Amino acid sequence: MTGSKANYPEDAALPAFRKDQKLDLLAERFNVAQFVSFAPSEAGPDQQFCRLAEVAPNTLYDNVSAAIEALFARSAEATINIRSFSETQSQSREFLYAITSVEDAVSALRRIASEGAFSIANETINVSDGGVSGVAMGNLVEFRPDSTPRGVERPGFASLPLEWASAIFKTVYGVDAGLEAIGNARVEFSVHPERRGWRQSHTIFWEYGKYEAVDRSIEVSWPNDFSCLLGDKVYGLLIANLIGVPVPRTTVIGRRVAPFAFGIDTGSSESWIRTSPVVQVPGKFTTTKGWRDPFKLVQAEDPDGTDLASILSQQSVPAFYSGAAIEASDGEFIVEGARGSGEGFMLGSVAPEIIPQYVRLALGAVKERLSAHLGSIRFEWVHDGEKVWIVQLHTGASQSSGRDLVPGEADQWVVFEVAQGLEALRELLRTLPPGIGLKLDGAVGRTSHIADVVRKANVPTRLI
Repeated sequence: MTGSKANYPEDAALPAFRKDQKLDLLAERFNVAQFVSFAPSEAGPDQQFCRLAEVAPNTLYDNVSAAIEALFARSAEATINIRSFSETQSQSREFLYAITSVEDAVSALRRIASEGAFSIANETINVSDGGVSGVAMGNLVEFRPDSTPRGVERPGFASLPLEWASAIFKTVYGVDAGLEAIGNARVEFSVHPERRGWRQSHTIFWEYGKYEAVDRSIEVSWPNDFSCLLGDKVYGLLIANLIGVPVPRTTVIGRRVAPFAFGIDTGSSESWIRTSPVVQVPGKFTTTKGWRDPFKLVQAEDPDGTDLASILSQQSVPAFYSGAAIEASDGEFIVEGARGSGEGFMLGSVAPEIIPQYVRLALGAVKERLSAHLGSIRFEWVHDGEKVWIVQLHTGASQSSGRDLVPGEADQWVVFEVAQGLEALRELLRTLPPGIGLKLDGAVGRTSHIADVVRKANVPTRLI
C-alpha cells in the first residue's frame, strides 16, 4: 500500500461522474460491495478507487496484483467479478462473473486496459443466499430473491410501500435495511442474511440516482417470488400483521431462511403446526393442533422439497367460532363457519352454522381494515369470544356468485358427494373431461376448502 488518491475531480463543470466515481461517492454514505477500480494507461491498469473492509478508503496498492489479492482475501464467496466501461458511457461493456484466481483477474484487467476501457473489480455476492434484491424509489419498493436488482424488470417481484418492506426485512432477516435513508432518490439494493460489503452490513447499495416521480401504483398482491420463498401462508400473515389485525404468535421454520417469529401472544400454551406451501393448495397439506415432528412431516408430505416452503408453529387461539370469509364476484361479503376450531367445516365434513351477529360485525370491521390496504380479500379466521384472529389471508375476489361456485355452462353435469372428501374431489378434477361440470351434493360452505379447490380448477360448479 502506498497511500490514497483524491476522491473526486474538483471541476464542478464536469458533465457526469464516471461509473467508479459514482460508486465511490455512494460509499461515502452507504454500504457498497467491496471493489477496486482501474483506468487504462500506457503502463497498464492504473488504480483509481478502492473500498475494502477494514482498509482506509481509496488506499493505493503497489500494483494490480496486490490490489486484487486484497480483494480476494475479503470476498466471502472467494470469487470476484469484473465489469468494464468507457469514460463517457456508464453502461458496462464486458462483464466477467465469479473469477476464481488472482492470475485470471489480473490478466483480464490488463486486457481491458489495453482496449482503452475502465474497469471495476468487486466481490461476488451470492444472490441466492435467501436474501432479496430490488429497487426503492420514493415510497415504492420492488424486490425478489435469487436475482440482481434488475430482476424487478421481470414479472413476479413483490411490491410494497417503503414502511412495509422495511418492516418485513426487519422481521424476516432481523436487520434494518436502511432504505428510509435514501430520501427522494432511486436506489438499487440487496439485503443479505450475512454481512457483506466494505462496511460489513446486511444491505448493499448498488446504484443511487435521482428519483423521477412516476404514476406507479403499489399493488400489494401475491403469490410472488418472495412469497414463494417464505411460503404463501407466511406472506399473507406477515401482511395482515403489518396492517395491524391480530395474528397469533407464529414461528416460521423455512427451507431457505433462518427461523423468525411475528404476531401477538394469544395467552395460550397450546400450539398448532401448519404447513406453508410455496403457493396455496387448499386443504392438501397438514394443519393440526399440537406438536408433530416437522422433519417427518415435511419428508412425508413433500419428499422432493418442491411444494412446502416452510413449517409454522403457531400459538393456539381459544376458538369460539372459526371459519372463512370471501368477497363474491357481485361484491357480497360471505362469512361462514362453525363452532370450535373449524377444521371440519373447512374440509367439508361439517356444515356451516349460524354465526352470531356480533361475530359477523367484528369480521366486517376486520374486512374493512384489510380491504382499505389490499382491495378485495379472502381470509380464514378464529373468534375467541372477544376478537377476531387472522390465520390465513389472500388477495382478490372470488368468482363465486350465489350458488354458482364457478360460473359457467357445461355439456354434462356430474354429481360429487361432498362426504367423499377433498382428495377424492382433487382426483375427479384431474380426470374430468372438457365440457363437464360439477354439482356438489352436501352441506358445503362457499368459503370452504372444497369450494376453493373447484375454483382453482376453474370447472363450472354449482351447489345442489
